[in-house]
Amino acid sequence: MNFLHTVVAFIICLGSLITIHELGHYLVARWCGVKVLRFSIGMGKVVWSRRFGPDQTEWAVSVLPLGGYVKMLDARDTDLATLSEADLQREFTRQNVWKRIAIVAAGPLANFLIAIVLFAGLFMVGVQEPASKVSVLPTVGAQLAPSAAAVAGLRSGDMVSAVNDQPVTAWSELRWALVQAAINKTDARLAVERAGQGHYNFVLPAAMLAGLDLDGDVLGDLGLGVARPLPVVQQVIAGGPAARAGLQVDDLLLAVDGVPVADGLAFIDIIRAAPGRSVQVQLRRAGQELTLAMVPQAEVLAAGKAAAKGANQDANPDSGKGTVTVGKISAYIALAPDMIKVVSSPPVALVKALQRVWDTSLLSVKMVGKMITGEASLKNVTGPLTIADYAGQTARMGISSYLSFIAFISISLGVMNLLPIPVLDGGHLLYYSLEVLTGRPVPERFGAIAQRFGIGLLLTLMLLAVFNDIVRLL
Repeated sequence: MNFLHTVVAFIICLGSLITIHELGHYLVARWCGVKVLRFSIGMGKVVWSRRFGPDQTEWAVSVLPLGGYVKMLDARDTDLATLSEADLQREFTRQNVWKRIAIVAAGPLANFLIAIVLFAGLFMVGVQEPASKVSVLPTVGAQLAPSAAAVAGLRSGDMVSAVNDQPVTAWSELRWALVQAAINKTDARLAVERAGQGHYNFVLPAAMLAGLDLDGDVLGDLGLGVARPLPVVQQVIAGGPAARAGLQVDDLLLAVDGVPVADGLAFIDIIRAAPGRSVQVQLRRAGQELTLAMVPQAEVLAAGKAAAKGANQDANPDSGKGTVTVGKISAYIALAPDMIKVVSSPPVALVKALQRVWDTSLLSVKMVGKMITGEASLKNVTGPLTIADYAGQTARMGISSYLSFIAFISISLGVMNLLPIPVLDGGHLLYYSLEVLTGRPVPERFGAIAQRFGIGLLLTLMLLAVFNDIVRLL
């Protein structure tokens, strides 16, 4: 079912964005008086088509779903001898250079426009997000090095209100601000509100941000996590280890074997690492502190499933290959972080949407530049399998997450198509820009050679993207 869900989410996401992109080309071409012969979703052989409209444009679905095109009346692939004078006036290459620029640019601009509309709609409706209150891991990484957040002076429970004078209220805004600081190679100056103690300022130096994997868990790598509520017991399942030990609803968990637990996740991590071993759980109940002895029940999970749940690998050599053993006590602990709903008025939502699209586009361009110069890994190039995976994940998270993902992919398609690579819209815009500067079109021979180079480069990028996708899946 998850596979089918992922496939449907992927088709809706990419299919709608390709259609919008090509509609941009189509509508502006019609507006400029150019005759459109075919509107195709997909590439390659046509598998379904119908003709509509005054020009009897062929609306088609083609066999390869990754892409689409608008075929206009064009002297480069049409015998003009059979055309009427009226059709000759509607041929693409006979239009002035500014009309051709408008037609070609309309596709990427349509992608940016739909992203603005989606973001503005989400900002107006309001999105539930974790607040920018943080928990701080004292150490991170395999070597248990002090975390950047702990070194900077942050503490669990701190509410980050601004980064580099940019206000933040939600977790996603905090992450975005830190990513921008990392890309710009600047310090991240954090304004913090500490409960009962006032306002503080902390700095995450640029050197700490420089080595971050911007595609990964940026905040986690800095030692920051979403602040979660105190570890209060919400439910105890009858007959389980917790019930047998006497654990009760509303008990506040304080420590396990003398190790303090700040939140439910910390408690769960300790319990999962102690399958079949007696542990001493310190708690507070109705103002009194108690200690209960309990033995977490051992449960064997597949390695992938356990890793997804944050389990520690089993050191027992007798355990089955590819499995891990974790402990559980059959109780539910409070885990949900503080959530806020950020709602914006239409003018503010539009401004925020424009800023989000601009920032995301700029970030994408910078990442492309860094990959070209070798500052960023080519592993950041993702393909259809990764897009499909994320489409399925965000669709399962809810409509807001899914629409945000579609908006992000729409921006990525717009930026990609504007790259100055022959056969892409950006390559054609480069030709027309040279035509504006020189007063004459690019020579056909040069255009043909550049097109072959562009096709080769695109195929290489596609192979790299698919290779990276497969490596991620494995």
